[in-house]
Amino acid sequence: MRNTIRMISVLTIVGLFSGAVLALVYSYANPLIARNQKDETEKAIFKIFPEAKNYDKESASEEDVFRVKDESGKLLGYAFIAEGNGYQGVITIMAGIKPDMETMVGIEVLDSQETPGLGQEITTEKFESQFKGLKALPEIEYVKNQKPASPNEIEAITGATISTRAVCEILNDRIKTLKQKKK
Repeated sequence: MRNTIRMISVLTIVGLFSGAVLALVYSYANPLIARNQKDETEKAIFKIFPEAKNYDKESASEEDVFRVKDESGKLLGYAFIAEGNGYQGVITIMAGIKPDMETMVGIEVLDSQETPGLGQEITTEKFESQFKGLKALPEIEYVKNQKPASPNEIEAITGATISTRAVCEILNDRIKTLKQKKK
């Protein structure tokens, strides 16, 4: 009986101490994580819109949309975060679209768990550069083993069609949602 009480007391003290340490680490790390995420978002916006000087954050339901402006305050377009499932996990993309909501400015893959050497190729400049000036109307599509023939097509990554398809679907879904909100 005495051993049981002692064991429960020790486990309670260890549990309380561990919980307190976790709470302290969380309270210290959470602002740093939030600041790093904000910095990464800002860096991606200015990479997609190199001529931009500032941006305003506007909320579209739970997801953020950024109105990107040049030095004179002219609207260059909208930057937005799009997320969805890829082959091995969630893909997070920062994308830019012109104010007409029909022409892509570019994309930056922020996070991807795709297969190294195959699906992870979506993070390369070669793949991302295909979205510069790409038409998002009617929808972004991909072609396999050939050069794109239409202004709304990109070339799929060989051996990573699922990742390519996922990027197209993620962007198409998010653009569709944005268009509905802007009407």
